[in-house]
Amino acid sequence: MRALNSKHRWLGSDLIALSRKRPEVRVVVPVCVFPRSSSVNACVDVVLSGVKLLEALGLEPGDGKNHAVLNSRQDLKEAFTHFMEKGAAAERFFSDAESFHHIAQTASEYPGAQLYVGGNAALIGQKLATNPDLKILLCGPVGPKLHELLDDNVVVPPESMQERDEFHLILEYQAGEEWGQVRAPNANRFIFSHDLSNGALNMLEVFVSSLDEFQPDLVVLSGLHMMEGQSKEMRQRRLMEAVASISDIPTDIPIHLELASMTDQDFMSNIIHQQVFPLVNSIGLNEQELLFLTQSASGPHAALASWSGVPDVGVVSDILFWILKEHGKTAERASDLTRVHFHTLAYHILVTVDGYWGNQVAAVAAGARAAGTQACATETIDTSKVFLKAPLEFVTSQIEAPSKISLNPDEPVVHWHREGISFHFTPVLVCKDPVRTVGLGDAISAEGLLYSEVYPQ
Repeated sequence: MRALNSKHRWLGSDLIALSRKRPEVRVVVPVCVFPRSSSVNACVDVVLSGVKLLEALGLEPGDGKNHAVLNSRQDLKEAFTHFMEKGAAAERFFSDAESFHHIAQTASEYPGAQLYVGGNAALIGQKLATNPDLKILLCGPVGPKLHELLDDNVVVPPESMQERDEFHLILEYQAGEEWGQVRAPNANRFIFSHDLSNGALNMLEVFVSSLDEFQPDLVVLSGLHMMEGQSKEMRQRRLMEAVASISDIPTDIPIHLELASMTDQDFMSNIIHQQVFPLVNSIGLNEQELLFLTQSASGPHAALASWSGVPDVGVVSDILFWILKEHGKTAERASDLTRVHFHTLAYHILVTVDGYWGNQVAAVAAGARAAGTQACATETIDTSKVFLKAPLEFVTSQIEAPSKISLNPDEPVVHWHREGISFHFTPVLVCKDPVRTVGLGDAISAEGLLYSEVYPQ
């Protein structure tokens, strides 16, 4: 059995036991910054108050409206308002380069704006790199500021170094924050960028050529959502090339795909049915991405337009079951997908096909712990700073005959089983006043992977 962490141990120090058998664990994180070159999903995040930025841009409060692509400041204001009112995370492409760069300059110069490592895969790599026993290979155009922000355990190939950085803008809002008539039900963020090169996945060749020398134990992929900024022809061509590159990764190396906010259902359907899902072992996603996924592929509960409050556990469970039952690995289906890590504000569910993964209790608990500590910027859970938002009772399905489950504080991780697929549910201790919301999903996925075991096949 190959373990990414020791079994049933929740403290980071348990990797010391692993390191006695193996000097270090190596993780490859193919990512990209979007400068003059191009790649797959790393950047510098500019994090600031969304309301304050919009006010600095001279925008007035108004009605919210969802936009698949942002073409103007007005679109930005309407989309931000739409998702702030729902308290939902979202990410959009801003089509006007000149307008975006002006907004980005205003954001980066705004008092209190903070710069962080950005991009899903880079954030996962940065989180994993905090463990001294891990080495991370980060493939993608890395500019000077991003390189300065990266952990010392993150290795960047010379081919990935670039002369300048590019930026994603992270507009945060707090629970109860108001703008005009809109009041945010919880803290979250809205992300946007003008990122053409990132979506072209141009660093994939550098990434694949680095694998033989680096010899990774885990590959983390992300950035497919950035391809929506490309033309359909370019998107399809580069996606096929990406599939070919992923197919070249040795089958004994587990591959995790981190999803992000998308708007093109046909593109998502291609990723699910034909091209990417069958090649990866694990995926991570939140409630917005889960609902979009089932809508794109006509899965269960696809008629649900949006979530109302905390996502229903039975509905979520039905969709997760469908992902692995219809698109995961079986004796008859040529797919490697055996694991889905779902996270929403109030709870997480780790779903696995029996016989491929172990240590799920510790993995899902570690992800929930990471959500609470990172949001509150504390080393451990401070009970005075968190609250419970998960349902105390729920049913495990809204389609089939369900089980009714009541949470037990002494054993907060709940397990149930359905046709060869295991579910591990944990509530999350939600931070009352989060210091930072961006990157929480990536931190959750990173911790879940770190505490997971992969059974060799």
